[in-house]
Amino acid sequence: MTHEADEAGEAPDALPEPMARVLGEYERHLVSERDLTGHSVRAYLGDVAGLLEHAARLGLTEVADLDLRTLRSWLAKQQTMGRSRTTLARRATAARVFTAWLARTGRASVDAGASLASPKAHHHLPPVLRVDEADELIRAAAEIADDGSPAGLRDVAMLELLYATGIRVGELVGLDIDDVDRERYVVRVFGKGRKERSVPFGRPAARALDFWLKHGRPLLAVDGSGPALFLGVRGRRIDQRAVRTLVHRRIAEVPGAPDIGPHGLRHTAATHLLEGGADLRSVQELLGHASLATTQIYTHVTTDRLRRAYQQAHPRA
Repeated sequence: MTHEADEAGEAPDALPEPMARVLGEYERHLVSERDLTGHSVRAYLGDVAGLLEHAARLGLTEVADLDLRTLRSWLAKQQTMGRSRTTLARRATAARVFTAWLARTGRASVDAGASLASPKAHHHLPPVLRVDEADELIRAAAEIADDGSPAGLRDVAMLELLYATGIRVGELVGLDIDDVDRERYVVRVFGKGRKERSVPFGRPAARALDFWLKHGRPLLAVDGSGPALFLGVRGRRIDQRAVRTLVHRRIAEVPGAPDIGPHGLRHTAATHLLEGGADLRSVQELLGHASLATTQIYTHVTTDRLRRAYQQAHPRA
């Protein structure tokens, strides 16, 4: 668990027993009721534990004693410790979710975090590929796969699917064979919070998936492969680290392309969709964003590109 004291180089303080008990109950809520991933649970618990440690240092012993002043002083301390605006915004969100749960479950009489504002985070998008660079990425990978190796066919299929759909790397590795509807050209994806959505893909990705499933996967499959769509060299479900390594390695083979990982391909897919005329709501649904505001950050990328094109092309720019 990551506490604010840990990040400051200090040992975390022991929480008062009532706070520690509620923290344990909150963890069970996140796991069993909200069905969050292990990473998300650890992030929420780390932030909330840091808040409770701060409150305990101020003399509070019960979660019901949390008030807006305590929450603000906790965030203010984070700021003095040099935390980024993105981190502060995330921790403010974690605090609001926690206090809302306290009020909803009767553990507190009021929602102390209802009026807590978040520092506006700066959105720094990673660089994205141009359309020709994305084409070259797939083409180069396909040339390597011409030897018919199962790993090569798998890599092409994964790259095609990542770029075609914009799905997260965690969503990619979690896919099962039955999640791909090759007749309707859609893939069923389970995103954050196990929210299900259907994402379309095109014929190039469909062809790559067919080659992988017919000629590649059977050569890697073992008794313990299960229904996993993509397998590692040992026949088990491929992990996220292997996919990230693959993407970085293949990107390095594209002359002049920025060094991006799977998330950069997600940004690339979203940017190319918007540049091709897709509306924000459709892109939001495809990417699985809970808020349209998250999707709107991509408009900055397309606007910047439009501005550069204008400055280069217009005689009176």
